[in-house]
Amino acid sequence: MNILFELSNNVEKLPTWITKWAPDWSMEKWGQNSIMSLMMSLLIVISAIIIGKVVYWAIGKFVKKLAAKTKTGLDDILVDKLEEPVVYGIVIVGFFWGFNRLNFTESVDNIFASIFMIIFILNVTWLIVRVLDSMIEEYVVPIVEKSESDLDDQLLPIMRKVMKGVLWAFGFIIALSNSGFDVGALIAGLGIGGLALALAAQDTVKNIFGGIMVFIDKPFKMKERIKVNGMDGFVEDIGIRSTRLRTLEGRLITIPNGQFSDNSVENVTNEPTRKVVVNLGLTYETDPDNMTQAMDILKDIVAKNSKLTGDVLVSFNSWGDFSMGILFIYYIKSGSDILDAQTEVNMEILRQFNAAGLDFAYPTQMQYNKDLK
Repeated sequence: MNILFELSNNVEKLPTWITKWAPDWSMEKWGQNSIMSLMMSLLIVISAIIIGKVVYWAIGKFVKKLAAKTKTGLDDILVDKLEEPVVYGIVIVGFFWGFNRLNFTESVDNIFASIFMIIFILNVTWLIVRVLDSMIEEYVVPIVEKSESDLDDQLLPIMRKVMKGVLWAFGFIIALSNSGFDVGALIAGLGIGGLALALAAQDTVKNIFGGIMVFIDKPFKMKERIKVNGMDGFVEDIGIRSTRLRTLEGRLITIPNGQFSDNSVENVTNEPTRKVVVNLGLTYETDPDNMTQAMDILKDIVAKNSKLTGDVLVSFNSWGDFSMGILFIYYIKSGSDILDAQTEVNMEILRQFNAAGLDFAYPTQMQYNKDLK
């Protein structure tokens, strides 16, 4: 900045040959400046604009073509994102140079210096934001697109916006601070307002952090079946604030992500096997040999079904009011169709029990009448 002030002050000292060549009217004062000084300032501004256009043309005509020939894409990104801020920076410096060499009141000079400082720092901030965002687009986005999770695809655009917002906020604060504004009072005011906003939006913040935890811990993925807080269904969409679940009844439920932090999540899809518990009841007319035959049939059904693991528990476990109970537990392999497997097992039980003459019990009552004499 001091260099610019020195250059602008030196420009005010016009060469002797210019003052000799210039007509007398150009040396007349217009306000606090001579007409010649005003013309020189205008010439500097116009020259800065022309130089900016030439630089912009040269970058597009030559520099970009040279960058395209290299193997790395980083130089292409930098050239593409730097050209506009650099060109605008040249124009901004030209305006400052042309204006600062003129004589004005101290208050006008201070106002101009503050405006220039704000614009210049914001231009630098714009340059930084463009470069960082383009590098994320070039290197981070391809990695996110290759990942299996869909949450990071939704989280990345939000994080990019947050990054831009933070950088712009710092840029404004630095610009105002260097322009003489009381940034401390401004930050204090923003802090109070931010606290009020945080209190009002604490549920939203909780849900956002819940979404981040889902992204980090990955308790479930898209299309997986989960159970949470009494709800059971398949995950259809994972957002930063909420997750959509399609229940087994076909209804669509929107669950705030905060619930995943407060409640346990059961991932049904990732279970190694599905445990199925069946209670069968045979009539009291069933003798011990038939009961043993029934349990052997159940074990044989599990052993021959390719959709089951082969692990089976069979037990004659209860004396009911109207039946003798058999506890039958088997396990369906992960990836097998659960409903089809259960249907096959139940149909085979029905078929083989009927063929063996084993009767299923149903609620009955037997009454004994005693003749009264």
